[in-house]
Amino acid sequence: MKGYDVLAQALRSCADRIYTVPGYPVTELGSVAGAEPAAGEKVALEYALGDSLSERRAAVIMKNAGLNACADPLVQATSQGLIGGLVIIAGDDPAAEGSTTTQDSRYYGEIAQVPVLEPGPETCAESVEAAFSASEQFSRAALLRVTPELLFASGEPKVVVRTPGSGTLAPANLTMKGRASRADSLFGEMFAWSRDHPLNRFSGGAAGIGAARGESAVVTVYPPPPQVGSCSEIREIGRPFVREHLHVQPPWEIAKPETIAERGYYRTFCRGCPFLPVFEILESRRMSVVADAGCSILTLNPPYRLGIATYGLGTAIGVAARSTRVALIGDYGLIHSGIQSLIDVYEKKTPLLCIVLNNRCMGMTGGQESPDPARYISWADPVTVGAADHEALMRLLVAPAEPVTVIVEGTCPEGRYHETVEC
Repeated sequence: MKGYDVLAQALRSCADRIYTVPGYPVTELGSVAGAEPAAGEKVALEYALGDSLSERRAAVIMKNAGLNACADPLVQATSQGLIGGLVIIAGDDPAAEGSTTTQDSRYYGEIAQVPVLEPGPETCAESVEAAFSASEQFSRAALLRVTPELLFASGEPKVVVRTPGSGTLAPANLTMKGRASRADSLFGEMFAWSRDHPLNRFSGGAAGIGAARGESAVVTVYPPPPQVGSCSEIREIGRPFVREHLHVQPPWEIAKPETIAERGYYRTFCRGCPFLPVFEILESRRMSVVADAGCSILTLNPPYRLGIATYGLGTAIGVAARSTRVALIGDYGLIHSGIQSLIDVYEKKTPLLCIVLNNRCMGMTGGQESPDPARYISWADPVTVGAADHEALMRLLVAPAEPVTVIVEGTCPEGRYHETVEC
């Protein structure tokens, strides 16, 4: 069997959902694994995050360049947490045989503080379950780096036993600073995971990273196990990533995760916010939403507590499509990068209520003007309603059996300023 056959077999055993965007060198892997194509890599990752919120394991197969499009939700997921395991299989192309760059995806491990595994032919099946387990253990995505040397060479098929596990979302009572501190504490635990991982084999001599051969074999490449430092040589495919990261250390000091109560206040919407009727209707109907970045994120706070998660600007639609089925997004978030997911949702006729708060401005960054989204999504047949039209809102804000987009129009009050409430 080819390496991609072995990986595909393991993915089908370990994952509940598999998504892909074709591209060298992972096109065959996505096809053999029976992965669902997505309109873009960020869309696929958003779907996988939605699955994770629904306690499903999800894998996303993409080439190296596609990982760049996922940077925001990938980093955001580290601090916000997840539930079901989420693994990104990144296909690198060190020789640029089918790519415009020789990008090494392992560096995203450092950027996003996620565990990175790079299997060899003997460990490619087991590494899939190991990656899912790491994702759940540390409540963040895990990255599995593969190269043509692994994918198109012979691999060793093995029966992979799926081990039940679960990650956790950052507690709702934490501030954003507190969520970052929590993520740092879990990152510190990754060093012992790498040091003691059973897929690593140390026999002296040269260390082979992934498909590179050596007397010793290393699978957990970020953070790298300290035993690598005693090897006579480090053999890698692509950049000298492991050699550059031998002296990475756990965080020295980690602040206790700050709660809203300890800080003494929470932030909520401006007094006179035109969209309060939307939140009140959703609350009365106990409809959970995925919140986008921008003002929508305030639904995670009291007094509404509608939002169950947020993974960055323009992500609410894709995440909600595989979880709550209700997305709350601002006009700018939709234009910025949410529209691609909306296209995929409508193409697949996925049931979703997409609520667009249209105030024609970027409310979180000073009120800069934002384009009116209606003219750019006419193909979705959006329903436009005024924020004060309570009767229409009551009729429209319901769980749909198909994709429905509701644009709620309102004007921000003069001197807008998010209210701070002591607690």
